[in-house]
Amino acid sequence: MILQLDLNIFQIASVAIAVLAFGASIWLYRWVASQPSSNKRIAEVGRLIRSGANTFLGKEYKVLTRFCSVAAILILVFLPGPIWKGNILDNVQMAVAYLFGTVFSAIAGKVGISIATIANIKSAEAATKGIKPSFMSGFRGGAVMGMSVVGASLLGVTLVLLLTNKTMALLGFSFGASSLALFAKAGGGIFTKTADVSADLVGKVELGIPEDDPRNPAVIADNVGDNVGDVAGMGADLFDSNVASMAAALVMGVALDRANGTTMNAAMVFCYAAIGLLASIIGVMTARMRDDGSPTKALNSNTYVTCVVFGVLTALATYLFNFKWQIWFASTIGLAVGVIIGIASDYFTDDTKKPVHEVAKASKSGPAFTILSGTSYGLMSTLPAMVGIGISALAAYKICEPLGPGYAMFGISMAAVGMLSIVGMIISNDAYGPIVDNARGLVEMGNLGDEALEITDSLDSAGNTVKAITKGFAIGAAGLTVIALLGAFISEVNHAAEILGKPLITGFDIIDPLVFLGLLVGAAIPPVFSAMLMLGVDRNAQRMVAEIHRQFKEIVGLKEGKEGAVPEYDRCIEIATIGALKELVPAGLMAIFATLIVGFIGGVQAIGGFIAGNIVSGLIFALFMSNAGGLWDNTKKYVESGHEGGKNSAAHKSAVVGDTVGDPFKDTAGPSINTQITVVSLVASLTATIFLAFSLFG
Repeated sequence: MILQLDLNIFQIASVAIAVLAFGASIWLYRWVASQPSSNKRIAEVGRLIRSGANTFLGKEYKVLTRFCSVAAILILVFLPGPIWKGNILDNVQMAVAYLFGTVFSAIAGKVGISIATIANIKSAEAATKGIKPSFMSGFRGGAVMGMSVVGASLLGVTLVLLLTNKTMALLGFSFGASSLALFAKAGGGIFTKTADVSADLVGKVELGIPEDDPRNPAVIADNVGDNVGDVAGMGADLFDSNVASMAAALVMGVALDRANGTTMNAAMVFCYAAIGLLASIIGVMTARMRDDGSPTKALNSNTYVTCVVFGVLTALATYLFNFKWQIWFASTIGLAVGVIIGIASDYFTDDTKKPVHEVAKASKSGPAFTILSGTSYGLMSTLPAMVGIGISALAAYKICEPLGPGYAMFGISMAAVGMLSIVGMIISNDAYGPIVDNARGLVEMGNLGDEALEITDSLDSAGNTVKAITKGFAIGAAGLTVIALLGAFISEVNHAAEILGKPLITGFDIIDPLVFLGLLVGAAIPPVFSAMLMLGVDRNAQRMVAEIHRQFKEIVGLKEGKEGAVPEYDRCIEIATIGALKELVPAGLMAIFATLIVGFIGGVQAIGGFIAGNIVSGLIFALFMSNAGGLWDNTKKYVESGHEGGKNSAAHKSAVVGDTVGDPFKDTAGPSINTQITVVSLVASLTATIFLAFSLFG
């Protein structure tokens, strides 16, 4: 032990590092904006993409404002307890914290759109000068979002606890972030995959024209979708994951501190989260790529450097501030497992690895074999991550259990904090993907030449692989976080049980019919949730395909590319927008209402089983769909690069079909499930007292 510092010092330090992240974000934004761009065609297309993305985001946020307003009123009246029983201050704080979380999450999406629609233009034009400048424009554009989102999450959590001094308000803040992220990711995912699937099926399969050919009426909507789905949606998703992991850890850390008369456990959460952001800032600002280097290796090496910096700095902090070394080991295990999940995702999705090559080879025999082989590898890819999550939870539990009651679950929550400690770098890598994907389209539409197209193809392929890795991180962290939230749920139930004079809960017996009922229903929610989102993509894509056919039929000379024959891009953007806004709410409401119904029928025992079933089923579905989708996407690009017959071959047409199936897997349903798991767990924790008092059979 070297130093003893008050909790407030760590909270002030967290605010300072969050401000430092905002400063880094501003510098990166200015650097990207200062890069040269002079091509008028690219500027015009970029303007259309930016306008479409902002229009959709504005309409989506109007819909979500109505939903969030209703949710805030319900929270104000009923949570943490009925307002007519004197819970006015607590309920007001909870409702305000909820709205605070939704606003921060919305800002995260808006910041992402703002920089991504600038960086895509800069990266496209930089491709004419070489792969390094194009890479740096794309990566630093993504890093603006990485720094902003994580800075906002750390700042938001710190301010909520500082201002209210109540962990229940933290759960409200987290619920606000999660509920907006759930609908934003679903809406953005439906938009982007509506356009992507439609553009590919009509353009590549039917007409044999290039992916981003300006003749295709859906091409602008496709590029808009990359921003609203993969940038704004994923930014809100990872903001939610980071907030939820910190909230779960702080709920248990503060409870332990109150029982032991200390503040060290909460201080450790803030310290580790702040160091994680600092490590990400260092990693982002020192990131480089060689002129002849591989973009995938550059992105991965940046991540590994950030991991090492985090491990060293947290070990130093643990020594200096006399934190418990067992907790440090738990967080380090979480981070290590996150890397392992990333490596597994890389193996199953990278176009230099065996699975992609095997699926490409199978594609020569037809699309059925593309789907069969890709599905098989996607299912196989779930095992390393599921085992890793289980081992990290078990190891964290066993290492921290000897510290005393409550520390085992706290250790699991800190493993989740550790896994998401480098989320600033994770988001930077993730946002890089859609930026360079857009850049590739701009290069083709701006006729910048084959060499620039080859460079952006390489960057785009790396982006697909890294997106699969970052989604693996997010899904793994969601798994550990909701296990911790299950512990928070038990804590809330027992606190209410003491007040109501009811027996305390120590665990959930699977033989109990109520627990088993909840287990089965909870396990069914992720596949039904996924199906509802993908059916939304299916219905919307059919409408857009019909519109594309109409334009090719009615606009004279469009198919031949004659001068003056201009597609009605706005019509496709409108179809994607209207359909996405119509489909984004039902799936999320289904998951929330299912939680409430199970709770009111079976009480806390049924909800315990419900959360457990939801976790296991959700993690498997999320991992499978994310990795299978990434595999099919890179299989298509692998074939297009000249393998197994190249473009317009039988293998290429089959690979495009596989990619269109995988698109809603990896960009709509898959990444939305981990948010759905978090939302369900938070709803259960926030309504635990009501279930305990008013359930039918519990």
